[in-house]
Amino acid sequence: MTPPNRKKMVVAHSVNADAPLHEIQTNHALAKWLAHILGLKFGGRYDPQQHQGRDLYLLPTQTIVGAACARQLGVKGPEDLWGGYVEHDFICTKAISHGLLNRHAHAPKGWAPLFSERVRSVVLDGLSVFSFEDARPAAEHLLCSGPIRLKPIHACAGRGQEVIDSLDQFDEVLARPDARALFTEGVVLEQDLEQVITHSVGQSFIGGKLLSYCGDQYLTQDAHGEDVYGGSNLLAVQGGYDDLLALDLPEEVRLAIKQAQVFDRAADEAYPGFYASRRNYDIAQGVASDGKKRSGVLEQSWRMGGASSAEVAALQSFVNDPQMRAIRVSSVETYIDQPLPADAIEVYRGPAQNSDFLLKYVTVKSYDG
Repeated sequence: MTPPNRKKMVVAHSVNADAPLHEIQTNHALAKWLAHILGLKFGGRYDPQQHQGRDLYLLPTQTIVGAACARQLGVKGPEDLWGGYVEHDFICTKAISHGLLNRHAHAPKGWAPLFSERVRSVVLDGLSVFSFEDARPAAEHLLCSGPIRLKPIHACAGRGQEVIDSLDQFDEVLARPDARALFTEGVVLEQDLEQVITHSVGQSFIGGKLLSYCGDQYLTQDAHGEDVYGGSNLLAVQGGYDDLLALDLPEEVRLAIKQAQVFDRAADEAYPGFYASRRNYDIAQGVASDGKKRSGVLEQSWRMGGASSAEVAALQSFVNDPQMRAIRVSSVETYIDQPLPADAIEVYRGPAQNSDFLLKYVTVKSYDG
């Protein structure tokens, strides 16, 4: 991938008009940081009138969906943004991780059965549902093997999920007033695991550099006591997955990286219109109801995400020291008002979507300690 043209202007772009303040300001802060690293001018937040006809390098908060939107933004390929592009909305959600119940089940326009065929060995047991009528048969099929996790396909940071232990409990979900809308929009029903560790594996193509990384993410409690995303600890290298696998890594981490690679290749094959310069994958490893260990890719993130600030910090480190082989970086999100730790880089401090306070920051440590 070629580096951005020196005439490009880096622009933050909050895709959703009703996005929370912390997302908008985080997007702005990371775009400004990227501009500094790349030696490009920072153009602030995207304005269709102000930036009309300009050669832009976008940092969008969401994956760009649809050719019309890409054309409007001037995005022609992965060199024009740090993020991704898909032709249909469902492609950038949890939905593609699993197949449908059968060939009669409702599928959205553009659905590619090839993808679920390619990733079946690297995901957990599960089904994607796009209609109220398909929901109960899908749940009945999966509950034969143990508890399942219900996951709305557009929810993020672990919000909106619930564990279903029985068909009676699932029927209670179906009886809710919003059930038909929920399943029509799309829901993933997936094997539930205990003692879960969630690994983050991915690559970023920025400014002519390729970064590959692995790590784990953890949960924290928001102001209402709900378990939500709390941060990621990453080990990043300059280069591809082979460079990452050349490091001394635990076997479970190596497995997560290889599963992410299968998922990543399947996306390119099944959805040829797709492209992305940020490719992040969450892999869950835990114990199933039968007592056996399982590992599988949960979902992809082809957009700015919780670990993005850590990736930018890694890029900064590699630009500062081109000979550096690897670096450890961490992104942290906490809902407790506290002083910034020594040597940390503040990304955001202020109100959150569902609480009065949220602090986001990054720390950087050498690979060898």
